[in-house]
Amino acid sequence: MKRLICCKLILILILLIASTSKVTAAPSPPSIVGTAGILMDVKTGKVLYEKNAHLKLEPASTTKIMTTVIALEKGKLSDTVVTGREPTLADGTRIYLEEGEKLTLEQMLYGMMLNSGNDAAVAIAEHIAGSVPEFAKLMNEKAREIGAKNTNFVNPSGLPDKNHYTTAYDLALISRYALLNHPEFRKIVSTKTFKIPWQGKEWDRLLINHNKMLWRYEGTDGVKTGYTRSAGQTFVASATRNGWQLLAVVLKSQGRNIYSDAQALLDYGFDNFEKKDVINKGQIIDKIDVKYGTPVDLLAASDFTAVVEKGSGPIDVKKNIYPGVKAPVVKGQVLGNLDFYQGGSKIGSVALVAATDVPRKIYTRWWFWTSALIMLTYVPFRISVGIKRYKRHKQRANYLYYYKQRRKRW
Repeated sequence: MKRLICCKLILILILLIASTSKVTAAPSPPSIVGTAGILMDVKTGKVLYEKNAHLKLEPASTTKIMTTVIALEKGKLSDTVVTGREPTLADGTRIYLEEGEKLTLEQMLYGMMLNSGNDAAVAIAEHIAGSVPEFAKLMNEKAREIGAKNTNFVNPSGLPDKNHYTTAYDLALISRYALLNHPEFRKIVSTKTFKIPWQGKEWDRLLINHNKMLWRYEGTDGVKTGYTRSAGQTFVASATRNGWQLLAVVLKSQGRNIYSDAQALLDYGFDNFEKKDVINKGQIIDKIDVKYGTPVDLLAASDFTAVVEKGSGPIDVKKNIYPGVKAPVVKGQVLGNLDFYQGGSKIGSVALVAATDVPRKIYTRWWFWTSALIMLTYVPFRISVGIKRYKRHKQRANYLYYYKQRRKRW
């Protein structure tokens, strides 16, 4: 009997230990063939996985993501792009532009991003900046602005050059910027097929997106493949599930492994993490008193979304309101902040701003009581003076009346 009880106790203990280890065990990171890779949450920019993420490597045709960003910001989709001589001499994949051929900028972008046309990339660069070197300057300026500090472009297509390089992290930043800021970019990179005119032909060019994950992986909505012998296989892939978008970058992979690498990264993100919308922009957080004014609502200045491991602990919120807030207060003025913690570590912060203007009450100003005292003194004085004048005037009028009456009697 005692032996049976001991066995049961040991079994219960083993089960408890197993369940505890299951809860606390960290998710196993994926194994990828690519030399470098990264997985990033698009909305927050949080890195969920990285491998040699800051190693400088060739981007190949994923360069065209930045080319598209510059084109969208410096040109108009309806612009007519006239093909010069240089685009027709471009090496690698092409859409077979002819010198003098005219397409809209939008059509050129589809030709570049779906079919990876290097000739279209050069045509776009010459249209926007006049030449490839000048266009590369714009690309590098934008890269620095975005925060891609270990990136340098020398051409718009990604053809090999010792001075043309990026990192997985930088390429993720550039791709994230494009996805967040340009709806037309999102539309182009999620398009499977597209037709554009073909000068001198009776049929249109049928463009088929090289990104095979658009057909194979649930939620895929971009972005760009690339390949050269020296760069190997490169790929930036994005996918959205239940309103949550992840971005995977793989550099210098081999053959079809580029797709399994990207899928492994995205699976790792969707299977082991979750998005939590903690605070919404404009949400009323508190109401505070304002010295010399009226109370004001405090609003969250921005959304706060956290990407955390599934089954992880709760997110704690600490409210910090600036002491001694005085009127006047301007709408949108920062009056505090919300700090977010998980497991004792700070994971983010959101500013708290005034919902409305709060003017200072007039009676709280120093000159109000001075003016009031003067008025309280001056007004009675003026009234008394007026009364005295009125009485003198009335006395004089009575005297004149009396005097006139006496003269009549005489």
